[in-house]
Amino acid sequence: MGIFNKIYLKTTEEVELIKESARIVGLTLAEVAKHIKPGVPCQYLDRIAEEFIRDHHAVPSFKGYNGYPASLCISINDVVVHGIPHSNILKEGDIVSVDCGTYKNGYHGDYAYTFAVGEISNEKQLLVDRTRESLYKGIEAAKKGNHIGDIGHAIQSYVESFGYGVVRELVGHGIGKNMHEKPDVPNFGKPGKGELIVPGMVFCIEPMINMGTHRVSMDRDQWTIRTLDRKPSAHFEHQLAVTSTGTILLSTYEYIEEVLQKK
Repeated sequence: MGIFNKIYLKTTEEVELIKESARIVGLTLAEVAKHIKPGVPCQYLDRIAEEFIRDHHAVPSFKGYNGYPASLCISINDVVVHGIPHSNILKEGDIVSVDCGTYKNGYHGDYAYTFAVGEISNEKQLLVDRTRESLYKGIEAAKKGNHIGDIGHAIQSYVESFGYGVVRELVGHGIGKNMHEKPDVPNFGKPGKGELIVPGMVFCIEPMINMGTHRVSMDRDQWTIRTLDRKPSAHFEHQLAVTSTGTILLSTYEYIEEVLQKK
């Protein structure tokens, strides 16, 4: 379709291919959701995900990306994102963000969901619910004629009203033939600022919201990002396309929620 400010605009055909990769992400997250419970090792979840992705004729986008060693990012409690699934065990009361990427037909899918492990505290539940709600507020602002700053402002103004911290160092992103493309999509910002949103843009919005400070630190593994005050963080991500007739979600939580309702 063309290039706009170094942003690759996608054709209708490309959007459909991206949507297929996103569909596999949703199915994979639903498969993982079946096994999220106390006592389960994160490595086990990662193995399930990789097998499921490959069985669906796709490749895990994350595995090998800049040396990343796994197919999922599994981030528990104070880990914001990029938690490597080692032999660490899920425990009752944890919240866990599972981020998944798939590559099929030359295009990437990428999104995330935060799960409760067993019964969680009311404080954690509110963080999860409000982070998810902030994602949809960001999506409402992601329409042609608006600016990227409108998305970040919608997210930031909502979650900061509860005293939460919005992570600054990590942001949403464009996606297509590459997993990370322009534009960057921060979860903070000012209305009317940033890139103009135009038809053909495909990007991920992914609020990373901390119960306490917005500040983070990185573990020695050079991947794991934690809250500086070690309070919990929640993370949700959707993938969308801006078209001439409106903004459409390419990702869905439907498969995940079907599993959770049965548990």
